[in-house]
Amino acid sequence: MLKPIVALAFFAFVMGAHAQSGAPQFPSHPIRVIVDMPAGGGVDTATRMLTGQMQSELGQALPIENKPGAGGTLGAEDVFHAPPDGYTLLSSPPAALTTNSFLYKSLNYDPTQLKPVAMMSKIANVLLLREGLPFKSVQELIDYAKANPGKLTYASQGIGTTSHLTAALFETLTHTQLVHVPYRGTAPALNDLLAGNVDIMFNELATSLQYHKAGKARILAVLTKDRVAAIPDVPTMEQAGVSGCESDTWNALTAPPGTPDALIAKLNDAATAALRNPVLLDHYAKLSMTPGSGTPAELAEFFKQETVRWGAVIKTAGIKPQ
Repeated sequence: MLKPIVALAFFAFVMGAHAQSGAPQFPSHPIRVIVDMPAGGGVDTATRMLTGQMQSELGQALPIENKPGAGGTLGAEDVFHAPPDGYTLLSSPPAALTTNSFLYKSLNYDPTQLKPVAMMSKIANVLLLREGLPFKSVQELIDYAKANPGKLTYASQGIGTTSHLTAALFETLTHTQLVHVPYRGTAPALNDLLAGNVDIMFNELATSLQYHKAGKARILAVLTKDRVAAIPDVPTMEQAGVSGCESDTWNALTAPPGTPDALIAKLNDAATAALRNPVLLDHYAKLSMTPGSGTPAELAEFFKQETVRWGAVIKTAGIKPQ
């Protein structure tokens, strides 16, 4: 017969184990994913590919809600103030996580408090020209821009987005003056470029490549250290004569402040497994997208480095907060 103290300990152990086994497993219902850009752009595409694969890893759907506007701040605010239970995630390009703090006088969220979950993808940026522009090289474009300051227009995904800041970096390095036309995401910006309403755009390769191949727009240079295999005849910006104009973009998942580390780890594990899936890798390869990687801690450090990097561009370009 068990002694009283031993019996109590055994009873507590059994009850604790029972309570633990009866606790709801995460996730027990769908996980809402807010994309802070419109449907049809690079971040939206990457999100839908990744969450489709994560669904099989987690056993729950990850429905997507697009909430564009104000450089990604609207979607970021929603997620920042959501319950920290792992059931609401933000999917965004860099701006909402890195540069918005430099570009808005006040924000209703703190980018540094959003918890990194996973890097979805990394994508090279390119200099894309509308059909009909006669420039055969980057130098021809620069020569025209210098002779006609304020004449060339460029589209961006919004103030503070990578496309905007890359153009600002280009202007600084080439001593040119372009006219910024901001949009609420990649898709509307590209639509206006294809319609001939704006001249150029520093845009991600994934959403530019199809129009380049179809002859509806033209990629004049890639903004990476090396040429891109999908368009080997297109020079890098360095090869085109503009040193230091390197730019890529990335898309990441983050969670509300205070989300337990155990839930973050489970979501990161699911994303990591999904990013190794041959079906997803095949889709990414067709769009010249590189799968993301890294632990939440590594991503947090990367976000800090990107904030410093693009914050310096904002300061040098003299971009003032709104």
